[in-house]
Amino acid sequence: MVKFRTIFNLSEGEDDKVKTLDTISRNITFKGANLWILACAILVASVGLNVNSTAVIIGAMLISPLMGPIVGAGFALGIYDYTLLKRSLLNLLIATIVSLSVSTIYFFISPFKDVQSELLARTSPNIYDILIAFFGGIVGVIAMTRVEKGNHIPGVAIATALMPPLCTAGYGLATGQWAFFFGAFYLYSINCVFIGIATFLIIKYLKYPPKKQVNEKQQKQVKFIITTLIVIMLLPSSYLAWSLYREQQFKKSSDKFIEDEFTSKGYTVVFKKSDYTTGNKKLELAFLQKRFSKKDMDSLKAHINSYKYLKGTNLIIRQDTTDRFSALKGDIMNEIKSSENEINVRDAKIVQLEKSLEQNKFDTKQLLKETRALFPQIISISVSKNEMLTGKDSIIPFTAVIYDAPKNLTKTDSETFTNWLNQRLLVKNVALLRKE
Repeated sequence: MVKFRTIFNLSEGEDDKVKTLDTISRNITFKGANLWILACAILVASVGLNVNSTAVIIGAMLISPLMGPIVGAGFALGIYDYTLLKRSLLNLLIATIVSLSVSTIYFFISPFKDVQSELLARTSPNIYDILIAFFGGIVGVIAMTRVEKGNHIPGVAIATALMPPLCTAGYGLATGQWAFFFGAFYLYSINCVFIGIATFLIIKYLKYPPKKQVNEKQQKQVKFIITTLIVIMLLPSSYLAWSLYREQQFKKSSDKFIEDEFTSKGYTVVFKKSDYTTGNKKLELAFLQKRFSKKDMDSLKAHINSYKYLKGTNLIIRQDTTDRFSALKGDIMNEIKSSENEINVRDAKIVQLEKSLEQNKFDTKQLLKETRALFPQIISISVSKNEMLTGKDSIIPFTAVIYDAPKNLTKTDSETFTNWLNQRLLVKNVALLRKE
């Protein structure tokens, strides 16, 4: 037991307690250089979120001084220094207001307001974010109390991520997306609270002397406040973590359902969209050639409920009509083959059919009808054959498809649409463009 305690002894390598507390107190205040650094870090983080650059966001987290007042509040609670606690909370409030103001102004004037993956990642906090903030805070406080600080603090700044949630909250304010604002600000609050709690626990464990003697009633008040904060942060995040787990299981079950019922039978899925909302789950699919009868649809809709996490899911299959020409051609061929005396008639009908097929490739009215079954947001579409002359005097043919829609298709939808057009138009070189 003695050896075990020695291994986990935090007193070894600990810096002077008075010196540590003095350093913490000096890093609380946000004015002058600290305020300028904070504003610049917020701006850098906002740009990083705007262009979806992880490297830029990490850089902003490293230069951010936001940890100061949070750790200061944890220290103040640990030593019952209510003057230091008030200073810490006041400066944290100033830092939060400045950060929100700078990020909101940036996103308001920025012409690029598309939602990027880095922004979305900060809008749905869960219990895992609590664990990251808590254990990251423990590492940060231990590092601050050491004689040799080491390189742990920059890592804590990256892991706990105080800056990006604030910028995402600013994005929500600037664009009027309140779900983004509240989700991101809740994540920021989680980080602040649990870094502070981690600081409080380490200070208690290291037995920092209280600034003044407090009675049992005051100690109980501090414990009550901390317990209340833990419950307030823990309950919603636990629910969100459970919802995230259910959503992941829904997606896995959807993939398994598609594999079992369609892919394994040779049906090509060209469009897939799933929407997980408690009480309103939906799975939309479209296929390259396969058409389903009403009986098939009813059977599939009943069978989807046999998957544990797909119960109650609304299955929508968008029917594709492009295979009707192949079926027509097969019928004609079978009819003509039944009589050897009708060879000329057969040839004439085949030629006529091929012309019909060729015309259909550029029948924009029919093509638009089929396209809107897959992508309802597309308003119009046009198709034309083109040629491109390369630097080596060689001509490369391609088929230009120009569509009109309120906004660009996503990368995934563009790839799906292009692959479908190549199959639908019987070409291999579709160039997809949006009408400006």
